[in-house]
Amino acid sequence: MIRVGFRCDAGVRSGVGHLVRCVALAEELRARGVEVVFLGEVRGSGWARAQLRDRALPLVPAPDEPGRLAALARELRLDAAVLDSYDLPEGTGAALRGAGLTVLAIVDGDPLGQKADLYLDQNLGAERRPFPWPARRLAGARYVLLRDSVRGRRRVRRTGPVPRVLCFFGGTDSAGVAPAWAGALLATGVPFEATVVSPTPFEAGGPITVIPPTDRLPELMAAADLVVTAAGSAVWELLHLGVPTALSWVADNQLIGYEELVGRGVAAGLGRAADAAADTAAVGVLARLLTDPAAREEHGRLGRGLVDGKGRERVADALLRSDPR
Repeated sequence: MIRVGFRCDAGVRSGVGHLVRCVALAEELRARGVEVVFLGEVRGSGWARAQLRDRALPLVPAPDEPGRLAALARELRLDAAVLDSYDLPEGTGAALRGAGLTVLAIVDGDPLGQKADLYLDQNLGAERRPFPWPARRLAGARYVLLRDSVRGRRRVRRTGPVPRVLCFFGGTDSAGVAPAWAGALLATGVPFEATVVSPTPFEAGGPITVIPPTDRLPELMAAADLVVTAAGSAVWELLHLGVPTALSWVADNQLIGYEELVGRGVAAGLGRAADAAADTAAVGVLARLLTDPAAREEHGRLGRGLVDGKGRERVADALLRSDPR
């Protein structure tokens, strides 16, 4: 049996986007009879730990030092490793390849010095951007990794008196911006109903309900008339569902995706506001989307079809065809 190890970031500081896309690939590999294991630890996020526990995906403590990690990989008899981290030491990929493993590195533009047999950059437009090494690369939206809970869902369209809004910023809201964007929605002064997902409870008031991180997120996305979020991994799920989306960006690595998505018109741009409720441009964009169904549905129409849900199959095909070194 083929055995694949996943080494990815997950926690309050780093967010859970790396974990979510690795879980999606792990689901695909396991469906093909591949044995998978996650290496490391999940820090400070019960929701993130539950993603592994609920799928019976094992988590093995693992060192960061490349040589020790390679030794653990040999001990676990791994055939391949998937790396998805901004924080791993630069020589991690090289050490694992030296131990005989095939290495897939999931990157967002910059490979951060990691040597790999295969690179995956699922960001929109990645296929047009230069890559620093002459390596095999899977680039663009054809390779987006989606979880089972998203691939099997369809958008729920409805006619209601006011638009339903979903506002979330990853599983941990690592930048703590959910209250600010809740304030921006209220500042529009127009009717809506909103669910805001936040790991830290706060009182928003009015038509806003604040809930903790939840496994119902795909269901809530599919039922929303508008989603307010950051340009992270969840965007690909929203594009697949065709849900109108208004984007902010909360980390520098999200900016390239934000500019591509907003530039193509598949999402409305809110910018990066330190005080979203006081940003008149962002509040104006939200007010327009809340009061003009045709304008927001145009974003959903342009995004629909960019992510076909088969990306993880293409990535698994490529990984399993790669010859271990």
